This record gives sequence, C-alpha cells and structure tokens, in this order.
Amino acid sequence: MSEEHGFPPQQQPKQPGDEHRMHPEPEIIRPGYIGSKRLEQKHCLITGGDSGIGRAVAVHFAAESAASVAIVYREEREDAEKTRTLVEERGTRCLLIEGDVEDPGFPRRSVDEAAAAAGGRIDVLVNNAAVQWPQSSIEDITLEQIERTFRTNIYAYFLYTQAVLRFMRSGGAIVNTTSVTAYRGSPGLLDYSATKGAIVSFTRSLAQSLVGRGIRVNGVAPGPIWTPLIPATFGPDKVASFGKDTPMGRAGQPSEVAPCYVFLASADASYITGQVLHPNGGDFVTT
Repeated sequence: MSEEHGFPPQQQPKQPGDEHRMHPEPEIIRPGYIGSKRLEQKHCLITGGDSGIGRAVAVHFAAESAASVAIVYREEREDAEKTRTLVEERGTRCLLIEGDVEDPGFPRRSVDEAAAAAGGRIDVLVNNAAVQWPQSSIEDITLEQIERTFRTNIYAYFLYTQAVLRFMRSGGAIVNTTSVTAYRGSPGLLDYSATKGAIVSFTRSLAQSLVGRGIRVNGVAPGPIWTPLIPATFGPDKVASFGKDTPMGRAGQPSEVAPCYVFLASADASYITGQVLHPNGGDFVTT
C-alpha cells in the first residue's frame, strides 16, 4: 500500500518486528496469570493472531490449556514466530498460516490446513484480522480503500465462518472482534467504524442462525487498546494522547482484553450467545 494505491506513507501497514519497536511494548498477558484449563482439548483458529489483541488471545488460549492454536497472519513472520514461541512455551501446539484474508479463496484454504493439523475439527474461531486507514474527510476515502477495509474487516468474517462450519461441532464457539467505534462512531475512521458496526449485526444474526446447531456466536468490542496498529496508523500527537479520553484516562493493554475471548470461548459462557463484551476503559455504550 503506497501513494499510487491511494494510501499516504504514514498509513502504511505495520512492518515485521514493529511490535518490538513500540515504547512501551504492549502487555500480552499479565504477570501471574494462572489458567484453569477452560479450553482443554480445544482446537482454535485466530485470524490476525500474530500481534496485538490476536497475540494476546492466542497466548491466553494456551494458558487455558488449548490443544492447538492456528494463527493466520499476513507477512509479519517475525511477529508470528514470536507468538508461536509464547504459545508453545505454555504447552500448546501452534500452527502458523501465512496469507491475505482479502483473497476470497484464502479463508477456506487456511481453515482446511488448520483443521487437518487438528485432526479434522475446529472448536473455536476468532475472527480478528482488521485494517484501518484514518482520513480526515469522507471525500478523501477512495473506493479502493473502502473495498480493502470491507474485504478484510467483514467479508473475511463471512468467509471464515462458512469455511469453519464444516469442522465445528455442537459446543463450538465463534468470537468476532468489533470495536467501540461501532457504538460511538469515529469521524476519522468512517469505513473502519462502518465495518465494525456490520460485525455487531453479523454477530447477532449469526448467533440466531447457528443456535440450533449448538454453536455460540459472540463479540468483543475493545476500546482504545495499545497495539502495533496504533503507531502504524496514527501520527505522534494522536499516539501520545491515545486512550486519555476514556473514563480511566488511559489506553488498555491486550492483556486486559484477551480474557473476554477466553470467557466467550469457554463453557463458562454456555448460556451466552449474540452478545458483545466491552473492555473499553469505562465508556458507556448500549448493547
């Protein structure tokens, strides 16, 4: 993505190793976190699992004794390898699958690969991969940007769900990452917030569609969370003040979001479907 493709240089996607250049580095799992085997024998697939929230979810799933975690990532091999190390240190097998979720054929290929490595089943799908390109005016948003944002942030959720249902049994769980911007809006992220709103409706409707098959569908709507996506897409002033407008007066850490995914993926949430959790630093939103 470069200027000839309609994206200014400051809006380049993060590059391999960016997470290691963040100051401070995101907290992936809090010191002293002790799992209770809530995902024992579960095989999990996470899109966008190489860094940030996705990495934290993968590590927490491993801490909860998941049997395997397959991570879908795009190009950031160094980050993905770091995530694999963190997962395998906790005794969980980790499969890395590189590819672009914008490619309509990739979701099915990656799901097939993950399922084959897991003995033909996937118990938990986390739809998490996302992109954002801030623009100060709707007039600056190109058609290409709209298409790329929607292909990554919502089309892929449909395609991964379609592909994974062939391998998901009753008792399975799907967790979709939406955002606080779906509820309060964001004037500089019009296309991004539109996709996040679509994810909320998708989650509610899909939950009703799959309840008869014993599959639960829920979402997580993080507020401002300190991940590599932030310094990669915003300028220094925005980064310096990031999260300070929340009631808690700070950005959250991935370690403060990932437990929501653990809960929704586990049997602890057996009577919850079609809902969204809100780790957002105290912002009140209607659900």
